[in-house]
Amino acid sequence: MPQIGIIGAGAWGTALAQLIRSEDENREVLIWAREPDVAEDINVRHQNGMYLPDIDLDPGLRATESLTKTADSDILLVVTPAQHVRKTLETLKADAASGRPVVICAKGIELETGKLMTEVAEEIMPGAPVAILTGPTFAAEIAKGLPAAATLAVRDKDIGQEIIEDISARTFRVYPSEDQLGAQIGGAVKNVIAIACGIAYGKKMGDSARAALITRGLAEMARLGSTIGAKKETLMGMCGIGDLMLTCSSMQSRNFSLGVALGEGRALQDILDERKSITEGVMTARALMTMAKNNAVEMPISGVVNKVLLGELGVNEAISALLDRPLTRPEGQ
Repeated sequence: MPQIGIIGAGAWGTALAQLIRSEDENREVLIWAREPDVAEDINVRHQNGMYLPDIDLDPGLRATESLTKTADSDILLVVTPAQHVRKTLETLKADAASGRPVVICAKGIELETGKLMTEVAEEIMPGAPVAILTGPTFAAEIAKGLPAAATLAVRDKDIGQEIIEDISARTFRVYPSEDQLGAQIGGAVKNVIAIACGIAYGKKMGDSARAALITRGLAEMARLGSTIGAKKETLMGMCGIGDLMLTCSSMQSRNFSLGVALGEGRALQDILDERKSITEGVMTARALMTMAKNNAVEMPISGVVNKVLLGELGVNEAISALLDRPLTRPEGQ
C-alpha cells in the first residue's frame, strides 16, 4: 500500500490526511508541517489546534518538519496556497522520485505568471503525472467524516483511478475527469464570486441578490472556461457549480466571510491581519482579470470585486457599477 505524502498542514491538508488515514489504518500518511509547533501538536496531542481546532486526529497520522522525508512518498498531495505552489514544488523536485503522481489541491491562478496550477507543476516537475483535486468541500466537515464529493482531474485515466482508490473514503466520493482546465477555472472563479456574495450578505441585500450573483457568476465562469477550452459539463459538476454554491453560501468559506466583513464596512487589511489562513480569492481576483483580459472575456462581477480588493472602488460604488450595467446580454450568457 502506497505512502501518501501531504505537503501542508493547514486545515485542508490536515483534513485530507485525517480522511485518508481514518478510512484504512494500513494507509501510511505523512504530513509535512512548516511550523514545528503544528507537527508536535499532530504527533503528540493528535490535534491541529492552530488550523483545525476541536477535532481529534487519528493517532496513526504522522507529521514531520522534513520536506525531504515527505517527498519520498508514493503519491504527493500539494496542499499549499496557490501562490506558494511554485516555491513548494521547486523545493520538492530534488527529492521526489521521478514519475510519482503529484496532486495539486490548491485553487487559484498564479499571480506573477497567470498560469494555472497544472501549468506550474508541469513546468517544474515535467516527469510527474499531475492531477487536480477540487470540489465543494469544507475542511472541518471532511475531517469529521461527513459525506462529501470531489473531482480528480488527470489526463491519464489509469493513474487517476489509482489515485482515487488511494484517497477516497466511504464518505468522500471522488469522481474522475480528464478536463483539467475546467476543474481549475471552476475552483478559481468561485472564490472571487464568493467574495461578491459575501459583500451582498454583509450589506443585507437579500437572498435574491445572492442568487443572482451566483447565477451570473456561473455565466462568467462558463464564458472564460469555454474560451480556454474547458468542457461545459465540467463546470456543471462538482468543481464548478457545486463548489460555487457551497462557497457562496456559508461563513465556513474564507472568501464568503471576507466579503461579509467588507460589506459590513471593515477594511481589507484589518480582515486579513486577523486570519491565520490565506484567503485565495484576494490574489486570484487579480490573476483572473489578467486572464480575462488576455482572452477578451467579459467578467463584470469578478472585475468589480478585484477593484474593491485593490481599493479602486468602494463597496457602494461597486454595487452601483453592477446595477447600472446596460441590459444587453441575453440570459444564460
